[in-house]
Amino acid sequence: MADFIFRISPNIVLGSYTIARIGQYSRDYGSKFMVVIDPMLKEVGIADKILQPLDEHKVDYFIFDQIIDGANTQTIEQALTLAREAHVHGIIAVGGSKAINVAKAICSVFYEVHDLYSFIDGAAPNTSPLPLICIPTTMRDPFIFSPFTPVIDSRSNKNCLIKNKDALCKLVLFDPNLSLTLTENQTASMSIETLCIAIESYISQKANFFSDMIVEKGTELLGYAMDGSPSLTITTPAEVLLTQGGCMASLACAMSSPGVASSLAQTINARYRVSRSLVSSILLPYIIEDAAKFKADRIAKLSKILRACEENATQDEAVTALCEYVRQKIAKNNLPARLKDLSLSVDQLALAAEDAGQLDLMNTLPRSMTSDDMFDLLKLAF
Repeated sequence: MADFIFRISPNIVLGSYTIARIGQYSRDYGSKFMVVIDPMLKEVGIADKILQPLDEHKVDYFIFDQIIDGANTQTIEQALTLAREAHVHGIIAVGGSKAINVAKAICSVFYEVHDLYSFIDGAAPNTSPLPLICIPTTMRDPFIFSPFTPVIDSRSNKNCLIKNKDALCKLVLFDPNLSLTLTENQTASMSIETLCIAIESYISQKANFFSDMIVEKGTELLGYAMDGSPSLTITTPAEVLLTQGGCMASLACAMSSPGVASSLAQTINARYRVSRSLVSSILLPYIIEDAAKFKADRIAKLSKILRACEENATQDEAVTALCEYVRQKIAKNNLPARLKDLSLSVDQLALAAEDAGQLDLMNTLPRSMTSDDMFDLLKLAF
């Protein structure tokens, strides 16, 4: 087993109405911020809930919400220029992975003299990062705590990973109330994606005893959120359980590694702007079936923790039950069951598989794979 190294970073605050304290918390890192926010949040009233505490604490800030095509280099360069010209003390990121990845990229290279594309092409930042505060509005993000930031190269529409310095993110505020604006279908697909992140972390070659412990507890919480508690003693609302499970899955992913579905979902989203959650949901049963060939014991254990099968089920029965569990969730919530339902062609999937094969994550997958192996998996799910 590889050496286990655990760094306690960032600070995590999880609970209802925690965003009301963002003004207080931000003061620990400065008094002038750029708020990178998903423009959709203005329409649902979340933006005002974030900005009001900043106003009340006299925090100086300006808003950047020009995030149209995701976390691409063109958007990041525009935001980076504004942040440098304003001499901000830190960045507050509010939204899903698009806003958070834009903010992470800005903070990573804020003090660097080289241009952004040097880091897209593989260079590692040498300077300390700008302080970052994240306020996720969804329950899942495989890269929020990780040493990489996925961004889209505007020159090619390819997904790339920028290396982060340690302690990039200073604070993450998880407020379950922020997810209440999601539709039922969005919540369902993101819940399955969160389960996918947990499973991939559990079967990765980088998995360790600590990430395993967090995955197992996170999977239990996700099961309670999606199926209800087995006893009346647990009365925690579903949105809180999903946020708790999502936080734990994301933490485990940073200690372990994202897998095939997360990698392909990132590259497909980068090229074709297709929902990451839907792609991950469709791929998850096939990921489970593939992993069952060499890590069936681990898949069976998660199946029992999730209560997808009986406690006395055999290993094969537990694996089959978990696949069926995911497919039933997809059908029950009227989610796409095939990649072709997302208006993707086989040729497009071939290109996405090629992109995924060039990511640094290839060395941490559950088994040795090439881009051709990934393409075979995509064809099964097509």
